[in-house]
Amino acid sequence: MSEFCWEVRCCCLAEYVREQLADFSSGERINPVMQPLAKVLTEAEISALSLTLAAMPAPVSATVHRSEMPSTAAQKLALQGAWERQVPACVSCHGPAGAGVGSAFPPLAGQPAAYLSAQLVAGQAGTRRNDPNDLMGHIAKALTPEEVQGGAQYFASLHQEVKP
Repeated sequence: MSEFCWEVRCCCLAEYVREQLADFSSGERINPVMQPLAKVLTEAEISALSLTLAAMPAPVSATVHRSEMPSTAAQKLALQGAWERQVPACVSCHGPAGAGVGSAFPPLAGQPAAYLSAQLVAGQAGTRRNDPNDLMGHIAKALTPEEVQGGAQYFASLHQEVKP
């Protein structure tokens, strides 16, 4: 990873973590474990935590080509979307192989399936609404329970190798 790419990744990931902690603290994002933890952090601690997490070794994303024919419905949704229902491909925003893009589109690849599905279900229920223009809330509401589980399993299966 080039020095420029490393700095951009670090900056974007740090900003994402900072935003999420602020949203937990304010109650904009609801989670019974994270809310009390975020509320007691000082600005200096939030900054230090965000920068520390962002500076950790970057995972190397699995190679997934959007041009390959999907072998499952979940892979089709992730790589091609369901445009007939205004559902874009997950990788259109979250980047190649779900590696994440900027501070608004976090990495999906390698996240636990239970976490990913919980975030989509929270978007469907309207209890997670801290993304720009509630984009994910609208997308999540268009997904079936099978698509939520399948998409979560698909991205969880894209293991990332961490290289220092």
